[in-house]
Amino acid sequence: MSQQSPNGQTSTPVSGVDDGAHRRLRPRPLVQPPVDPAHASAFGRPEGVAGAFAARDVPVTEVQSAPPPPESLATAFGRQGSQELLQRPPQPVSDPDPDIDPVFWGDQPAGDPWRDPASGAVIGPPAVGEDGPGEPEPKPQPGPQLSVPELLFGRRVQPSALALLMVAALLVGAAGGLVGWLIGRSGNPLTDSTVTLAEVEQGKERPAGSISDIAKRVTPSVVSIEFKGTNVAGVGSGVVIDGGGYVLTNDHVIAPAAQDSSAKLSAVFTDGTRAQARVVGRDPKTDLAVIKVEVTNPTVLQFGNSDELEVGDSVIAIGSPLQLSNTVTEGIVSALHRPVTAAGENGGPQVTYDAIQTDAAINPGNSGGALVDSRGALIGINSSIRTETGGSVGLGFAISGNQARKISQELIRNGQVKHADMNVNVKSVSAETSEGAQVQNVPAGGAAAAAGIQEGDVITKVGDRMVRNAAELVVAVREHEIGETVQVVLARQGRELKLDVTLKSD
Repeated sequence: MSQQSPNGQTSTPVSGVDDGAHRRLRPRPLVQPPVDPAHASAFGRPEGVAGAFAARDVPVTEVQSAPPPPESLATAFGRQGSQELLQRPPQPVSDPDPDIDPVFWGDQPAGDPWRDPASGAVIGPPAVGEDGPGEPEPKPQPGPQLSVPELLFGRRVQPSALALLMVAALLVGAAGGLVGWLIGRSGNPLTDSTVTLAEVEQGKERPAGSISDIAKRVTPSVVSIEFKGTNVAGVGSGVVIDGGGYVLTNDHVIAPAAQDSSAKLSAVFTDGTRAQARVVGRDPKTDLAVIKVEVTNPTVLQFGNSDELEVGDSVIAIGSPLQLSNTVTEGIVSALHRPVTAAGENGGPQVTYDAIQTDAAINPGNSGGALVDSRGALIGINSSIRTETGGSVGLGFAISGNQARKISQELIRNGQVKHADMNVNVKSVSAETSEGAQVQNVPAGGAAAAAGIQEGDVITKVGDRMVRNAAELVVAVREHEIGETVQVVLARQGRELKLDVTLKSD
């Protein structure tokens, strides 16, 4: 008989009778596969053993096993002095061992509820100590400190040690007082009770870069140049520019001594050292000269870059005006690129140079001295003044440091200097619209004649420099090298012309 299931399938009852009772299936027959004899001999129970554990009195057939372990391993991992086996020896039920918990339970539950599956769950106390949770251990308290009465009278310190300590303190105090008394009685006038000292304020600080700081560093490199002969005598200034004893000065300072064989030339340093000097080279056209003195370890003044100067920069003049050596005056740069012209010494060539104008006080005797910037670098050689009274009126002129360095190096190497020249004679002119240097004559074979410059032309520019007078034309040409080709701008009959001129030597 079949039934229709809810999902539409047909099911057949297991037994032949379907009376509505739910009956269990019979167990399937136990099917044991045959045992391999090799496995039985290896893993089977020994002969005469029926249970899982062999009795102690039942002989067990020895089974060939692995060789015994080495003595070192047996000593390290074997049982030491104990013959106890892992198997618990059987105990009589009537007299159980009180120290061994029963393995099986009888009618009474075991003492350990965790080992009795039938015991109920029990909530035990919290797993904390008796002191309660979260209580930190008390920190150790410092021991009691001794007070002065306890130290002195509480017998905490041995009396002999306390007495020795007091005696040592008295001795130290007595020795200090004796030393102070001896010093006070030594007769020092500053501690004499009969002398009253005037109050003095704290010394003035001189920061780096101040006038005093610069003067202290620079004055040892500035010397006084003296010469004295049968008919000549004079004093000027100079600057040490090389460790070999080379001194840069003005040509007009040493010209009288160079022209008079009886004159002796010497240099006097700030510490009073006097050394004989000889002339190395002269350049009358730029009023520069180099002399040499035999000294050891002189203080050398370093050159600065005079092209970086600006009008208004602070400058310091150092020299020997009016025979007053080591004189320092301070001022500013009043003007730059000021062409200066002066008559030559004893009918010599005219002096022309590109000057730095300054209002630092310069007087006769400053010639050849140093003009330094706010860092103490040499940026000019004091050369002349412009005055109507004969004294300083704040119009002093110094040869630019860059030009002085170039000429001095050439004088030291060769003893003379050659300058670039256009070989043309000019005069200063000015008009309502322009000013410049008018050509008076053009000698044949010169640079001007080769370039086509004619008499009457007015030169207004050489290279990048404007030309406003005759002196400035000379200065502008000398800024270039011999053999260099420069562009010259000139005015001819109302027209502006540009000519390329290749400069020659003077």
